[in-house]
Amino acid sequence: MTGLPTFPPPKEELMSTPLLPATETLTPTAVANTAVIAVVITVVFITLLSVLIVIIIYLYKNKGSYITYEPPEGEASATLQMENDSVQEKKEEYFI
Repeated sequence: MTGLPTFPPPKEELMSTPLLPATETLTPTAVANTAVIAVVITVVFITLLSVLIVIIIYLYKNKGSYITYEPPEGEASATLQMENDSVQEKKEEYFI
């Protein structure tokens, strides 16, 4: 049975592909550093998001809650009456 070709055993060089290079094993300190960085970024993101939500809720609840001291448009005579009263009063001055 000499008709069957025999293939050499695969070499380590042939097992790696250019699309999927061999990965390096990370040390435990590198894994811990990556985890700490991920936690810090997550905490900052959640904090900014919660502050944004609080600001939006505050602005929504206080929309238009300011007080103006201007009279309504129909009561224009009230301002004229107040101006006339101040002119009629005579201030007295006392010299000692």
